[in-house]
Amino acid sequence: MLVDPEHRVGSLQGLRVRNRALVVSVLRRRGTASRAEIARATGLSRSTVSTLVGELQDDGLVVEHEAAAPRGGTGRPPVLLALDPSAGVALGLDFGHRHLRVAVADLSSRVLAERRVELDVDHSATASLDAAAELADDVLEEAGIGRDRVVGAGMGLPGPVHRGTGLVGSSVILPGWAGLHAQDELSERLGMPVEVDNDANLGALAELRHGAARGEADVVYVKVASGIGAGIVLGGRLHQGVSGVAGELGHVEVVPEGGEVCRCGKRGCLETVAAGASLLGLLRSTHGDDLDLPGLVRLAREGDLSTNRVVGDAGRAIGRVLADLCNHLNPSLVVIGGELAAAGDALVDGVREAIGRHALAAAADVVRVEPATLGERAELLGALALVITGSDHLAASTSAGAGRTVPRLHP
Repeated sequence: MLVDPEHRVGSLQGLRVRNRALVVSVLRRRGTASRAEIARATGLSRSTVSTLVGELQDDGLVVEHEAAAPRGGTGRPPVLLALDPSAGVALGLDFGHRHLRVAVADLSSRVLAERRVELDVDHSATASLDAAAELADDVLEEAGIGRDRVVGAGMGLPGPVHRGTGLVGSSVILPGWAGLHAQDELSERLGMPVEVDNDANLGALAELRHGAARGEADVVYVKVASGIGAGIVLGGRLHQGVSGVAGELGHVEVVPEGGEVCRCGKRGCLETVAAGASLLGLLRSTHGDDLDLPGLVRLAREGDLSTNRVVGDAGRAIGRVLADLCNHLNPSLVVIGGELAAAGDALVDGVREAIGRHALAAAADVVRVEPATLGERAELLGALALVITGSDHLAASTSAGAGRTVPRLHP
């Protein structure tokens, strides 16, 4: 069979592009790696890796430095490769139910500019996506960076997202987004590749990369705010489920008879007793109708007795659901994040107490319950990490090791 020479050249060029992407992906995941380590990770020959690395160095994308010599060792230490942090930037976009955050960071995860606006994300996908594109332009302008230097954008949404297609899968959690291919819509507006995932998954990714869960492989990250959701990491990998609904803890039934009606249409869901709106409803009769979540958090931190009682009860309700999850998944760590996590010890202590009381001893004895360390920015930093390092092979990239680059998270 005759092969068209132009087709053959095009195929070879496509293969080279894909192989370059493999090398870059290894460096994004690991931070640093030798040429031999890249060859083993990609399955490419050492000669091919050396050629590709040379091209990437010529393009200014990869730099090299010598690793520290092993103690008592002999011979020259291996040369380690890393992506040049100045070679490009990533955009991160965190859509909450009532806010939008956008940031730009270099490839070492150093945030260069960041903006936040109040926004009703739930009911108008078009308006929210348009606002995101405008805010992306604002942060790029503030950082003095053109769109041509952006390698991609990561996007977090407060609802189930099919990871393979970017399809938003719930008409009750995000009514204005159901059936929308969110990553395609945002990619069209930004003119760049976009990856999308559930916000709690991105919070888990951020805490695993940079925060309370570093070095762990089996983790449940719980975001407690206006809704309640979890990002689940098993064996070092995010577990999203077939249709993206894994971790929707807020819609587990906890009041079997006569509970409040939830936004999902069921009665007695965890959100109706432990999420922000429920807690505010309990406290406004004594603290005023203007009380909002930041005010509730402030009262709790100031030691207001009724507020801490309500927050503690919420923690115990969440912990009761997590106790069953611990029995099923047997994680080593539960991280409590989201806006309400800033309320202080009451929430985390309530979760810890309920898990200790209701989980099997074999599960409760090995799981730690800790507050998140990245605060409300966890989901945004996770969106950046989705671009910079990807969501695969989390355990390998979070394990401590010689020569690993420690990301910088603040401007």
